[in-house]
Amino acid sequence: MHKVGIFGGTFDPIHIGHLLLAEHTCEVLHLDEVWFMPAADPPHKDYQPLATGQERLEMIRLAIEGHPFFRLTDIEMERGGVSYTVDTIEELQRRHANHAFSFLMGADMVNYLPKWHRIDDLALRIEFIGVQRPGTTLHLNELPAHIRDKVKMVEIPLIELSSTEIRERASQGRSYRYMVPEPVHQFIQRNDLYESKS
Repeated sequence: MHKVGIFGGTFDPIHIGHLLLAEHTCEVLHLDEVWFMPAADPPHKDYQPLATGQERLEMIRLAIEGHPFFRLTDIEMERGGVSYTVDTIEELQRRHANHAFSFLMGADMVNYLPKWHRIDDLALRIEFIGVQRPGTTLHLNELPAHIRDKVKMVEIPLIELSSTEIRERASQGRSYRYMVPEPVHQFIQRNDLYESKS
């Protein structure tokens, strides 16, 4: 089986923290590939992306270009609407029967797993890769056993970086040059993506 880690998120914008997380996880767990999957309409976030779906897809494409183990999947964009992971995984397994999928997430989302839509069905289909940064509080023992048994934890180096910070810096005219890959930096500037509208 071809081992694939699905890395979902809004990626508004993708930044070097995302890429380092994917690279480190791929190496530690011996994944064959990591697929970046931007959400069309994430159910767990009140925040609506500032960049369009096409702009976020293009930024990911630019960020991972040339990497041998990174791929982009637009499956949730293609489907549109609220993106429930279980629906996406069912569709991916229909399309790629010889792939074993895992789902990458931050430790904070691991704690939230029991609230996920159709979590019992999802836990039967895939493993979850919980990425723990130093200082993150994890409540793994509080998860139901059938979910806990499907979680693998990976510790990554501490990188204090977020898409929110990059958007704020861009809107304030402050530098974020080395927080994103250079092609992404140029794309954001060229399209004035996060420029303050006031």
